[in-house]
Amino acid sequence: MRYYPVFLDIAGKPVVVIGGGNIAHQKVVGLLKAEAEVTVVSPELNEEMAELANEGRFRHIKRDYEPGDLEGYTLAFVATDDRSVNATVAVEGKERRVWVNAVDDPPYCDFIMPGIAQKGDLIIAISTSGRSPAMARKMREEIEAFLTEDYAAMLELAAEVRAELREKGTLVDADIWNKALDVELRKLLAEGKQAEAKERLLRSLSEPVSTT
Repeated sequence: MRYYPVFLDIAGKPVVVIGGGNIAHQKVVGLLKAEAEVTVVSPELNEEMAELANEGRFRHIKRDYEPGDLEGYTLAFVATDDRSVNATVAVEGKERRVWVNAVDDPPYCDFIMPGIAQKGDLIIAISTSGRSPAMARKMREEIEAFLTEDYAAMLELAAEVRAELREKGTLVDADIWNKALDVELRKLLAEGKQAEAKERLLRSLSEPVSTT
């Protein structure tokens, strides 16, 4: 396994995107959702990027990339379709210890971006280790079809109940949790029976428990 899977908390952290086209826009949208502090370096922005810039969603440096532009950033994304820029940014990233992702150019990447299937806070990342973006997309589409809204509802309920139990100092074994999050619970949630679903979950978790 070449790549180590990880989810990063980048809220409030400075991230730079080099490029102003469609791919750069996709990166910026994802970064803004994760509440990163985004700077875009590009002489031009596409229409969607320009709208975000006008709304003050990110800082725009209106010029081509120049050596030194990675100073002070945590992550850098390069989306220019210019391999010479990718190479230069990758070198600077290593010098400044900034992790770099050059879109569709794995030799100049310190990390690669997975395909994402998401329902609410339930996020599944799919990677082919950079070997086949088409396969990653295919798997993402199939998983998205599988992830119905009741999975997101079950996550919300599980998080709510877990927080309540922890406040009481009650710990429940992971195996018991796994059995409790079953098809019948999902069915109740799909039918909108939130109260019944919570009662069922609490009952399923009640034996055996340990108390701190």
